Amino acid sequence: MIDHRRNHPETPSSESETTPPERAAGGAITDLYGDLFEKKWSMPKEVNAIPRSEASPTAALPAGEGIPSIQRCEAPSAPRSLEETGLALMQVCDLILKQLYLQGGLLGLDLAKEARLPFNVVDEALRFLKDEKCIEVATGELIGRVSYKFHLTDLGRNRARDAFEQCRYMGPAPVALEDYVRQCHRQSVVGMTCNATALMAAFENMIIRPNLMQELGPAVCSGRSIFIYGPPGNGKTMIAKGLGNFLNSGGGEIYVPYAIQTENSVITVFDPTLHDVTDNEDDLDVEDSDESMRLLNENTVDRRWRRVRRPVVITGGELTLEMLDLRYNSTANFYQAPLHIKANGGVFLIDDFGRQIVSPRDLLNRWILPLEEREDYLTLTTGKKFSVPFEQLIIFSTNLDPRELVDEAFLRRIRHKIQIGPPSRELYTEIFELSCKQRGIPFAQPAVDYLYRTFYDAGKPPRSSDPRDLLEICQSICRFEEQEVVLSEDLISEAAQRFFCQI
Repeated sequence: MIDHRRNHPETPSSESETTPPERAAGGAITDLYGDLFEKKWSMPKEVNAIPRSEASPTAALPAGEGIPSIQRCEAPSAPRSLEETGLALMQVCDLILKQLYLQGGLLGLDLAKEARLPFNVVDEALRFLKDEKCIEVATGELIGRVSYKFHLTDLGRNRARDAFEQCRYMGPAPVALEDYVRQCHRQSVVGMTCNATALMAAFENMIIRPNLMQELGPAVCSGRSIFIYGPPGNGKTMIAKGLGNFLNSGGGEIYVPYAIQTENSVITVFDPTLHDVTDNEDDLDVEDSDESMRLLNENTVDRRWRRVRRPVVITGGELTLEMLDLRYNSTANFYQAPLHIKANGGVFLIDDFGRQIVSPRDLLNRWILPLEEREDYLTLTTGKKFSVPFEQLIIFSTNLDPRELVDEAFLRRIRHKIQIGPPSRELYTEIFELSCKQRGIPFAQPAVDYLYRTFYDAGKPPRSSDPRDLLEICQSICRFEEQEVVLSEDLISEAAQRFFCQI
């Protein structure tokens, strides 16, 4: 799961994708609540409905460990003809001309690999370009046109320059919009398998209140929208991350296209900073290790798509209405899909809802139709509108009063509302004990008793994040005084006075 609030490079338009960061494995134990309120984070911290003081934190586990795997959805089949690609002949020709212009002579097999299309589809375009005297054959082997090496002629170079002027997209051939819509419905989160065992495995290392799983489970099964609210410091963000982790690690695999094409416009969708790939781009078919045979085989997976874990896209206070629209590159003349489209088939988390630059009312108005109809409308620079699926589990998380943020019309469209309140004393003690263990500090029950006697019983509500914060202050004090951390009443009192002081 990758947070959009990290530095977010543009999606590459060619094969220069970067490998997504791997999940941390091994190493020292980290704090379960250590990143509860960090503004930047990369991977979810998994949590648990049952206290697991002996469990190691999620960051030390391999991806998906302990989470029952779910079969991946049906893969898109490779097109058997140019017509089945959904592309016009000239669109495939333009991709070939641009590849030859930049890379010089290429084998027919290499051109098919660059376009991620079976050779028989590319061969149709090669024959046309040769008849038009745009390309010529430099060398050739006896095995056929797949081994011919093609070069541009002078006319071909002129045509390639014209193609670059129209669109500088250089990635794999895009898929037709209708094929993208069909695949999104196949791999929708609605009705996805979710049971108590699988969900609890995704929440393995968090101590949360009883019966919360009974609220979260049906919300995930619905595949609709979830509104998580409550006072700050009680784990709303981590619970939302846990839901994202369930879909990302245990929700199976889906397919995302490099790009889609509609109205003669190219829109990039695959984003290596957001999509965690599970295939190997060098292996065009896992059932066949011979690359040339794979490209000639008609019954293979369409390689214009990448197999990925269900994506989890997170945005916070920086969200604007412009980020929910197509981003047009006026120099390259193609578009980048907005964040919520990249999240199709996964989770789109709006954290700190109500604290965005745009007003909550404007943002809610933008979501009314997608939440109701499960489709969104995007607009090209030409003014042409087209619909795209809105097939994701969308989560709103806020510590503000929901009644001040949303009206009844919007709340009606949010199927599940889940309140996360302060922990009970028993739950707080378990969290405190686990936080001590993660820091190598001997747990002392009198420290918890002192906090309740002095602060919580006097009216200050406890927060699930308080043990983490107080223990960090205790460590700082002892480090400065060059002594071991022992949770005496004097030490916890000094830490609490610093932390709970009124400003």
